[in-house]
Amino acid sequence: MIPVLETVEVHAEGEPGRVVMNAGEFVVGATMAERLAYCRDNLDDVRKLLLREPRGYPGLCGVFIVPPVETGSHFGIIVLEQGGFTPMSGSNTMCAVTAMLESGMIPVREPVTEVQIDTAVGVVQAVARVERGRVRAVTVLNVPAFVVDLDVPLEVPGVGTVPADIVFGGQFFAQVRAADLGVELVPENGRELVRLGAVIKLAALEQITVVHPVNPEINRISLVMLHSGDRQPGREDRNTVVVTNGELRADDPTTWTGALDRSPCGTGTSARMAALHARSQLAILEDFHHRSIVGSEFVGRLRGVAELAGRPAVLPTITGGAWVTGRAQWSVDDADIFPTGFTVGDIWSPRPA
Repeated sequence: MIPVLETVEVHAEGEPGRVVMNAGEFVVGATMAERLAYCRDNLDDVRKLLLREPRGYPGLCGVFIVPPVETGSHFGIIVLEQGGFTPMSGSNTMCAVTAMLESGMIPVREPVTEVQIDTAVGVVQAVARVERGRVRAVTVLNVPAFVVDLDVPLEVPGVGTVPADIVFGGQFFAQVRAADLGVELVPENGRELVRLGAVIKLAALEQITVVHPVNPEINRISLVMLHSGDRQPGREDRNTVVVTNGELRADDPTTWTGALDRSPCGTGTSARMAALHARSQLAILEDFHHRSIVGSEFVGRLRGVAELAGRPAVLPTITGGAWVTGRAQWSVDDADIFPTGFTVGDIWSPRPA
């Protein structure tokens, strides 16, 4: 039986996050990796309940707040996306920190509150700037980001050979220049951007093998970022991240669907900075202003370099704003004909995950 879910509704630079405050009552596992695996194996109906219609919509994400594992941590998070559960998300971390502070679940100190968060890819530090009890900005000190390979030639159905950077920033990304696809990063092109991102993800899943050096269960490319390319003086760095919401099939173009991240994407910005640093286009401690498809901004910075199981990595931070938009209780009546929600092919994938 699905419990009553207590949520705080938040958006981070336009990306909505439904923060489940009482997930510790039903998420099982001694480690964050075990909890992530438990969610994937046992709680997919809860994910669907929260994110699908009639309670959700295709652009919605969620966060499970769970008790901490590591000494000194305030709480842990597991991220819910339309395609499944994921270990980490920058925008959803901002939503979680804002929800926990403004709900009084952890002590607030003005003007700055430091928060430590457990994730399945390691401990994440966050720093919230607080004024009069309200969170005005959250800086996420993300887990190490690293480049797997640059300019990998992907054979993309209907497009041809496209160079992609394969990078980890909390999730594995395939990152592609929009110019190589002949498309502009503007909201009017949203449908085409989603289609291109979905087919690039399909190609990457078939042609690229990835595995996290510390947590081998993180072993697939989750997201595709389309970006503005090499940095140029006087030009904004822009991107959009495609979140697919269904099974992708090479022989069925109707499955090449999803939604665009409304924020500049925290893990994506982290991965983008790792690739730029590898190309000598972003220095350590240099600010990186990254715009989303709707014009909102994260400010990224690499605070140093590191090693991750012998692999060279960088240490990214991302700063953005998050705002509480409401509070809710979500439940399922025994007679509800849609206990795990539904999808309709007008806006959803015909084969949702």
